Amino acid sequence: MERFTSGSEFEGRIGYSRSVLCDGWVFVSGTTGYDYATMTLPEGIEAQCRNALDNVARALEAAGSGMGRVVRVTYMLPDRGEFPACWPLLRAAWGAAPPAATMIECGLMEPAMRIEIEVTARAL
Repeated sequence: MERFTSGSEFEGRIGYSRSVLCDGWVFVSGTTGYDYATMTLPEGIEAQCRNALDNVARALEAAGSGMGRVVRVTYMLPDRGEFPACWPLLRAAWGAAPPAATMIECGLMEPAMRIEIEVTARAL
């Protein structure tokens, strides 16, 4: 088993890995729209969704996988009414290989967070 970090201060403070590679599978923790370089969170669902997808892509690459290898995704949003604004970004991110998916309406760790994305993928 191999664990990977994004460098986010949350991982150390809370006690989790951004992703874990185990037996040919990559498990990416719930990932929000933070810009981990600046530890800032943009306003709006679309900007946060774009950042979250970029963060997921980097986590997958670090673990030897990629967006086209994702088999399962869970989207968590505090307001399900904002989810349709994400759909064009999600279609573009998954391309011709969309994964099985679930969307859950729930509270997130901070009120400013609009989306969290968790994925499971096959390693290359």
